[in-house]
Amino acid sequence: MKIFIYPPNSLILADLVERFGHEPLTLMSEVRKKVTSPSLDSPPMNMTPDDPKKGLKYAAIEIPSGVRGRMALMDPLIEQAEAAIIVEDAEYMFGCMGCARTNELLKYVVRKKGVPVLELQYPKNENEAKNFVLYVNEFLRKLTKEQAPDAEGSQ
Repeated sequence: MKIFIYPPNSLILADLVERFGHEPLTLMSEVRKKVTSPSLDSPPMNMTPDDPKKGLKYAAIEIPSGVRGRMALMDPLIEQAEAAIIVEDAEYMFGCMGCARTNELLKYVVRKKGVPVLELQYPKNENEAKNFVLYVNEFLRKLTKEQAPDAEGSQ
């Protein structure tokens, strides 16, 4: 199952999701596509003509271009998301927080999409960290169990 993670560049969260057998949707994978694709029309900006349109899907033209640009980059992740894990109040080393307005919009759009969402507070001590991992594990196992009957029924 494809899991949207927030912060979207959290290696810690991506690793947890992957260890429990799911595919983390990360910002790093989208950036890699942008910088390694030979079909880009405007290299140093690494944008295609369709990128600004993707950003306008989420934010009006009056919104700062940085917000629209970030949302354009996040669009494929939002579209693919089958579930999401959102970590609030994360320390800066857990994953870049970028633009505060983009982050609020991003979390709103993911919640509004209607996929299952696990929202957690960033752990501040060892006990909270252990519980954090347990909550993520339980959430992902529940998703796996919900997905399993569909796989059996379609064979």
